Amino acid sequence: MSTPRPQQRFLQGPAGQIQLTVTEPAGAPRGLVLISHPQPLLGGSPRHIVPHSIARRLSDAGWIAVRPSFRGVDGSEGAYAEGVGEAEDAFLIAQTLRAEHPGLPLALVGFSFGAHVYARLACALEDEAPAAAIVLMGLPVGLVPGGRDYAALPIPRRTLLLHGQDDAMAPLASLLDWGRASQHPVTVFPGADHFFKGCLAQALDQVVAHLAALPDGASDRIPA
Repeated sequence: MSTPRPQQRFLQGPAGQIQLTVTEPAGAPRGLVLISHPQPLLGGSPRHIVPHSIARRLSDAGWIAVRPSFRGVDGSEGAYAEGVGEAEDAFLIAQTLRAEHPGLPLALVGFSFGAHVYARLACALEDEAPAAAIVLMGLPVGLVPGGRDYAALPIPRRTLLLHGQDDAMAPLASLLDWGRASQHPVTVFPGADHFFKGCLAQALDQVVAHLAALPDGASDRIPA
C-alpha cells in the first residue's frame, strides 16, 4: 500500500496565512506529528531533505505528518520573527490539529532553527496539554556561527535530543554546556554534520522508534 502524496492546506495565523504540507498515512493514523524546517534566512523550507525524509518515514509508520512553512516561506505570509512568532504560529497549528483529530497523540519533531521553534512550542504546551513525544535534531543553543543567538530553554526531560558531533551550524559543545546542569542525555552521531550526512537514516530510525514507543491510544497528557 503506497503512501498518499502530500497535500497543501492553509490556516489563518497571527501574521497571515500559514501553509501546511500534510502527508496522510495509508491506513488509520496512530497520531499527529508536526515537523519543522531549517532557518528561513538560509533558504530553509519543508522541502529540505531532513524534514522531507522525516515526514516520509513517519507517514509510512502511521503518523499524519504535517510540515508547516515558517513565516515568509512558500505560501506562508509574514516575516521572520526570530523563532518567537514562529512558535506562536506552531501553537495555533497544534491547537487546530488537535481539535480536528481528538484523541490522537501529538508529537513534535524539530530540526535546526525549527528545533528551537519546537523547543519553545513544547514549553508552551507543557502546562495544559503537553506533547506526547518531542524530538529535537541539531538544536541550536546560544550564539551560533552567523551571529544569531538562541535562548536556552527548559525543555521537558523526556525530549530526545539528536546531534551531529561535527555540527558547525549548531555546535555540540554549546548544547552540552546547556545540558550539563540537568544532565539531559544527548544522542551524538560521531563524525556527523548539522544535516546528519551519512547517517540520516540511522537518526530517523531513532525518531521512528521514539514515537513508536508511545502506547496505542496514548493521549497528549504525558508527564514531563
